[in-house]
Amino acid sequence: QVQLVESGGGSVQAGGSLRLSCSASGFPAGRLYCMGWFRQAPGQEREGIASIDRYDRSKYADSMKGRFTISQDAAKNTLYLQMSSLKPEDSAVYYCAARGGGVCDTNQYYPTWGQGTQVTVSS
Repeated sequence: QVQLVESGGGSVQAGGSLRLSCSASGFPAGRLYCMGWFRQAPGQEREGIASIDRYDRSKYADSMKGRFTISQDAAKNTLYLQMSSLKPEDSAVYYCAARGGGVCDTNQYYPTWGQGTQVTVSS
């Protein structure tokens, strides 16, 4: 069973940077997968940020291009989200999620989710 644990959230001033991590376990060896980052602010719908597959092919939601970078370290089974030039409107709970093979973007269904990590950006 795939399990995901996010970390790295916290409070930062506008213009600052943060790197989120997502530790993954339970992936069957050799199985195709896709992982993504999402966020949800209070009172708002969850929105996709970026996705990456086993072959390091990444995709970004149009509104997230430029300040967010998704990456992974397969040896450490860890997914990352580097965020820069943060704005107060980036404040949200950030989640990582996993799905099987097939199309890998944030518009797909992801059956497995982490518990989320809070990011707060102050002005």
